[in-house]
Amino acid sequence: MKQNPPLECDVLVAGGGVAGLMAAIAAADRGAKVIVAEKANSKRSGSGATGNDHFLCYIPEVHGEDPSEFIQEMESSQIGGNNDMDLVRRYVDECFDRVKDWDAWGVGMREHGDWEFNGHAKPGHLKVWLKYAGREQKPIFTREALKRGVTILNHHPFAEVITGEDGTVAGGICVDLTEEIPKMQVIRAKSVVLATGNVNRLFGSRTMGWMFNMAGCPSDVCTGRAAAYRAGARLVNLDMTGMGAGCKYFNRGGKATWIGVYSDIEGKPLGPFVTKPSKEYGDLAGDVWREMFTLKNSQGEPVFMNCSEIQDEDLDYMLWGLTNEGNVATMDHLKEEGFDFKKHMVEFDAKDGGSLGGGIDIDINAGCTVPGLYAAGDETGNFRADMGGAATFGHIAGVSAAEYSQGKENRNAEQMPAAAEWLEKHSQILERPADNSCPSWKELNVAVQQVMSDYCGPYVRSEHMMQTGLTHLKRLQKQVERMCAKNSHEFMRCIEVEDMFLMGELAFYSAMERKETRGRHRRVDYPFTNSLLNQKFVTIEKSDKGPSVGWRDKHK
Repeated sequence: MKQNPPLECDVLVAGGGVAGLMAAIAAADRGAKVIVAEKANSKRSGSGATGNDHFLCYIPEVHGEDPSEFIQEMESSQIGGNNDMDLVRRYVDECFDRVKDWDAWGVGMREHGDWEFNGHAKPGHLKVWLKYAGREQKPIFTREALKRGVTILNHHPFAEVITGEDGTVAGGICVDLTEEIPKMQVIRAKSVVLATGNVNRLFGSRTMGWMFNMAGCPSDVCTGRAAAYRAGARLVNLDMTGMGAGCKYFNRGGKATWIGVYSDIEGKPLGPFVTKPSKEYGDLAGDVWREMFTLKNSQGEPVFMNCSEIQDEDLDYMLWGLTNEGNVATMDHLKEEGFDFKKHMVEFDAKDGGSLGGGIDIDINAGCTVPGLYAAGDETGNFRADMGGAATFGHIAGVSAAEYSQGKENRNAEQMPAAAEWLEKHSQILERPADNSCPSWKELNVAVQQVMSDYCGPYVRSEHMMQTGLTHLKRLQKQVERMCAKNSHEFMRCIEVEDMFLMGELAFYSAMERKETRGRHRRVDYPFTNSLLNQKFVTIEKSDKGPSVGWRDKHK
């Protein structure tokens, strides 16, 4: 495998999604030389690639000067529970500043005249989700980064953090995919911001034959988490799984954008929140009653989104929102099928086990436990606020990385042992014969999905099931060492699979450590929720003996 000459910067950002571009912009604003390593093209990549329409935001003039009610509503929502409270408070302090940035840059934050809070809401409660038009957000953020002199390396997926003998960050490795055969690219950097997104494709899709039909971006697979772990950073909450909901078999998320009522086949409402379509609230049943879909299906009952009583004006508003959320393919399909929202109901389903609920453990400055390493957005395991979290902690990470880099010198990362080891190991993927004697990335991707879904999924977990599943996973891991690729695309998928197997292993160890049932972590051998474990997170980090599992208190 050939190598490009090393590049050099102050701040290397891994991932050109919302969090990554916000980090790059913030670091550049503070005088840092920034390089963004992006797997695809930053104009349409990551979870915000095709748009979003909700931003969790505290605005004093809307919510009042005291944010406590806002924080309470935030923590009781679908994104609450596993957030460190010091991070929550910093988020609340700064999120509106990021909304004002986006508004000034041209993202439609006030598309209908003023700040508008609709959806993801309980009747009679404070509304905390700002409705916005995010269809073109990624091209806008890319433009803003380039205006500030940020170098964006499209088709350069990040692969590894390089640390020096002192344990501090010295740079990173990405892969140049711009030609038919990939090349290794080392980037010397004084700090690294990890923003490679969520853990998708680790668990199987509800349509197992279509491994990329995921609720989240299927190219976000856990690269940053895996690289952070190998560099010595602590991960947290990997025992938890994520869940979305949306049209059955169309696995794109966006349930809060729909203006309808979750109903049975006869149109009878299933949840307690609304009985008629409400633009103001949506139907929160899909957020807070996550077992609704599996429970009803187990009773032989499908679940539908019923928009039959929607007003014409609200129907237009819903279609506008779904377009900005990125559900264009679903809308096009319904139109082609002659679907009438006022006559027909849409069958909905859960997107169970689509992702892990945890990630990299960060502090209030977005710093990891490795000096010079930062993380933001879906990459983190102790704070979640979706697009708002990516924007706000992306900005915080960029500021922190730029400040950390001041006064430091770049080192020859390409000469460090980690670079030579990575090159030797991954060159073999291209050197092996591309025939039936070596497993393909697709075979192993399906294999890890099957094992994770069957033995560490959200429905039934037990010590014996997880021990058995971990045994299968480790057996299959040996096949990862035999993967082959004949071009850049296949090579990229091979290193994704390598990281997925590692993340699956860490998820098994973390889930076995939590000997109780809590939220989406359901242990049939420990069916109770242990109050002694309230406000405690499972941690995992690398040691000389392998993965080391532990506990820490949730920050107050």
